[in-house]
Amino acid sequence: MANEVLKHIIQKTLKIIFPFVLGGGILYWMYRDMDFNEIRDVMLHQMRWEWMILSFVPGVLAQVFRALRWRQSLEPLGERPRVSSCIHAIFLSYASSLVVPRSGEFLRCGVLTREDGTPFSKALGTVVTERAVDIVMMLLLFLVVFMLQIPVFKEFFSTTGVSFQSVMARYTSTGIFVTLLCGVCALVLMAVLWHRLAFSHKVRDVMHGLAEGLLSIKKIRNIPLYIIYSVGIWVAYFFHYYLTFFCFNFTENLGMMAALVSFCVGTVAVIVPTPNGAGPWHFAVKTILTKSYGLAETSANIFALIVHTVQTLLLVVLGMYSMLALMWHKRNKRKDF
Repeated sequence: MANEVLKHIIQKTLKIIFPFVLGGGILYWMYRDMDFNEIRDVMLHQMRWEWMILSFVPGVLAQVFRALRWRQSLEPLGERPRVSSCIHAIFLSYASSLVVPRSGEFLRCGVLTREDGTPFSKALGTVVTERAVDIVMMLLLFLVVFMLQIPVFKEFFSTTGVSFQSVMARYTSTGIFVTLLCGVCALVLMAVLWHRLAFSHKVRDVMHGLAEGLLSIKKIRNIPLYIIYSVGIWVAYFFHYYLTFFCFNFTENLGMMAALVSFCVGTVAVIVPTPNGAGPWHFAVKTILTKSYGLAETSANIFALIVHTVQTLLLVVLGMYSMLALMWHKRNKRKDF
């Protein structure tokens, strides 16, 4: 029993530590020879901070749109949490994911459960739906930008060593067969586990709540508004990033297409489980700006480091604000009683 507990603790610890080690290792490799006095000089004497502050507006707006869309997803399930609760839950989710990557999805569901009594399983189901919608939106955006800038992406893939032909060349007919067989076995195993778990009332209730959340999108009354929120999230994210180009004299003339391409590449890089994509995001943005748009490597590194750091600090500030706001609300509720 003690060994199992110890093993569980070690696994949990590694899940928390590994993203920081991975992200920190990439950042060290990228900035090991960097003169940080140069970065300080850019921040203190060359940056136009008014553009950075202006970029906060769409950054916050993206999270507000996400909160409003989430609330709309919950309405068909008979749940109407307060708008403020949804916004605070989103702010806290992004801040918590900086400490434990991907933990925010669970935390924001817990906030709604505690604040407004929204069943956790229903909230989590709508989060899964949201993620699916976001993936579709991201793929559509990436596809459009890719078709418009095929030479740029070919150069990026060549530089980073990613090639579909080289990957597929490693597969023989036997390898493809084994891969498909493993996939089928995995599906069969999942089906067996599902059948066995179905006998547990607790698990069945949770699964039912998840299914309700997943299917809630079919029952949304105002689909056009849902689409507007979904598009608005990504438009706001983009301008949150694009406006930072005007902070620096070495990026202000690169143009919107350079921002859009690097935004797409950076968004894909964030999938790697590091705190807010730290490391992979820096590398992806730096590579696309230097190899495809001719930006000096030092300038690209400075741009990536400052922009990512400031935008991460914004998430921290918003998370702290929401934590204090919820504490204040809880304190006032106690006074009422």
